Amino acid sequence: MSLAGKRALVTGASGALGGAIAERLARDGATVLLHANGQPAAVERLAETIRAAGGRAECTVFDLRDDQAVSAACERMLGAGPVQILVNNAGVHDDAVLPGMRAEQWHRVIDVSVNGFFRVTQPLLLPMLRTRWGRILNISSVAALTGNRGQVNYAAAKGALNSATKALSLEVASRGVTVNAIAPGIIASPMADAAFDAAAIAQMVPARRAGTPREVAALAGFLVSDDAAYITGQIISVNGGMA
Repeated sequence: MSLAGKRALVTGASGALGGAIAERLARDGATVLLHANGQPAAVERLAETIRAAGGRAECTVFDLRDDQAVSAACERMLGAGPVQILVNNAGVHDDAVLPGMRAEQWHRVIDVSVNGFFRVTQPLLLPMLRTRWGRILNISSVAALTGNRGQVNYAAAKGALNSATKALSLEVASRGVTVNAIAPGIIASPMADAAFDAAAIAQMVPARRAGTPREVAALAGFLVSDDAAYITGQIISVNGGMA
């Protein structure tokens, strides 16, 4: 499943999941463009790790909530040619039950996941379509499928991303571009480790463990490969049987 000659942007590559996906795509031959906003040092370290393993990686830092910053970053990336693989992974939590949720909590979560998807995908899409080969992969969440207390904003954002996945897949399928989403469940990471202890995970997850970033990255690697050329418009959950 070689991705040699392909350029892949992974947003939110400073996190555990984005980093694992970036490493997988680099291992499969893609040149990975590692996006971060608040943690530029993390993607620099990731780029060094990828290069040390023989891969190709570049770093790009911009705020997904800033129209002008995203537009300028996309223009810079396109200066080196089309981006044929796009992984919309960036997202944030800002949890609260809805009666106590502040407006800024709602808007921030929606802005990063939903508006961020538009800001990045729209300018990169036409150059991708012209190559008649492309892969767009949106990282959703099991919260969009089952709901989760205290995460109405997050579930709404990821649910919107699922719907955008379905609709966009119809627009671009005839041009060799697939659009799919992965909806992870509880995946081991500093954020998940702080929210769930082993006993809670064993109760919530039929597999009785958290998933690993590499298990999600394995699916991502498959979905962006030529082997998955006939799979599009799908929301695939990796959750140990939660949903």
